[in-house]
Amino acid sequence: SDKSGMRVVIELKRGEVPEVVLNNLYKSTQLQDNFGMNMVALVDNQPRLLNLKQMLEYFLQHRREVVTRRTIFELRKARERGHVLEGLAVALANIDEFIAIIKAAANPVIAKSELMSKAWDSSMVREMLARAETDTPGGRNAYRPEGLLPEYGMQTTGLYRLSDSQAQEILQMRLQRLTGLEQDKIVNEYKDVMAEISDLLDLLAKPERVTQVIESELKEVQAEFGIAGGDSGRRSFIEMNATELFTEDLITPQDMVVTLSNTGYMKSQPLSEYRAQKRGGRGKQAAATKNEDWIETLFVANTHDIILCFSDRGRMYWLKVWEVPQGSRNSRGKPIVNMFPLIEGEKITVILPIKGYQDDHYVFMATSLGTVKKTRLSDFSNPRKAGIIAVDLNENDFLVGAAITDGQHDVMLFSDAGKAVRFDENDVRPMGRTARGVRGMNLGEGHQVIAMLVAPAEAAEGAEAVVVDANGLAIPSSVLTATENGFGKRTPIGEYTRHGRG
Repeated sequence: SDKSGMRVVIELKRGEVPEVVLNNLYKSTQLQDNFGMNMVALVDNQPRLLNLKQMLEYFLQHRREVVTRRTIFELRKARERGHVLEGLAVALANIDEFIAIIKAAANPVIAKSELMSKAWDSSMVREMLARAETDTPGGRNAYRPEGLLPEYGMQTTGLYRLSDSQAQEILQMRLQRLTGLEQDKIVNEYKDVMAEISDLLDLLAKPERVTQVIESELKEVQAEFGIAGGDSGRRSFIEMNATELFTEDLITPQDMVVTLSNTGYMKSQPLSEYRAQKRGGRGKQAAATKNEDWIETLFVANTHDIILCFSDRGRMYWLKVWEVPQGSRNSRGKPIVNMFPLIEGEKITVILPIKGYQDDHYVFMATSLGTVKKTRLSDFSNPRKAGIIAVDLNENDFLVGAAITDGQHDVMLFSDAGKAVRFDENDVRPMGRTARGVRGMNLGEGHQVIAMLVAPAEAAEGAEAVVVDANGLAIPSSVLTATENGFGKRTPIGEYTRHGRG
């Protein structure tokens, strides 16, 4: 810290992501704070939920009403005070006669009655009220208290008739106010009250002056509660680019190994738990499995990647990699059925990791009855907890395969009769999510499709197509097939002749 303030520096360990650490500070400390506002207000005595603009508009309307009511109240008090001062001024102008009447009266009631029954001359009051006729809208009547009867106050004859309140104030007046200095104070106060009444009447007549009063009072609040000498008077800064933090923003990007077993147990592990081994190494156990279970799907994905999970009933569910339960190498993982609201008998059969929803990519799907369908990947970009329909299936039909394509692949379907068909994926036009699809393979009675394969783009060019491995060696693209009795073979994809779908 120094004379300019305090500066906080946070040094991170090697490998930490600054954005994630900052997001955690925003979430867990008062570095960034959120607060709720009750935006319900009474409008015309009815509760209404308002937006910020409406709230400000109604607040300013309320402030105008407050300033107007306050001005009317102050005007009434000023008129009443001016009326009393008029009576005192009349008494001072006729002080000898007033004293004689009071001395001759038997009691205060008779004295008051005598004072009110007579019309008095008062040049000072007449002069002030005459000036008011030209300076103020409404003339001298603008200075009269509300409810004052016409027979009281200044008359058209130029004489003045005292009201009850004026006569009572005169009777209660102390003798010390008869001095010349006190008389000057009464006259000066009366002039000030007349000026105040004129100003209040002008304020009520001009809405722009009401707005100026509201602005002035808000600045007084700012000066009282703001920082002394500050430009804005704020103790903190409001940034318009503040965004809501989600759980994912607090997760450090990290490569994870995700596994799914045949019986539906799923887990993730940091890729760093595995190390490269030389040829002939024993490897490491990826997951503990029971008898009759095996690892069906294994892939590496980032914690911020998305997993599309397809069930055999044609529905699709979303899962972020960071949401997959982490487990040790010796654990089975968690049942995937507990992660989604699956119906009885429904099973997740395909999981596809993606980084985003590219418009030029597709999800290609195949069913057990030979139906195929291609849908834009962007059509699956609106996650729902209950999942969505990926393909509409006929009765006794099931989804057996799904893959991400870019429109430049060949697709191969394999049946349990040992037959295969290869066709260009562009033979299938893109369809909506709820469409049933088109015929991809003709099947004999009692047979069904058991697998789908999307051939690499290089292999789609013909029999001589090759792909390049990690060492830069050219190898033919092949299909490995295995039978139920354990026989297997590897065949170049190019040896499967391309046909039209169906």
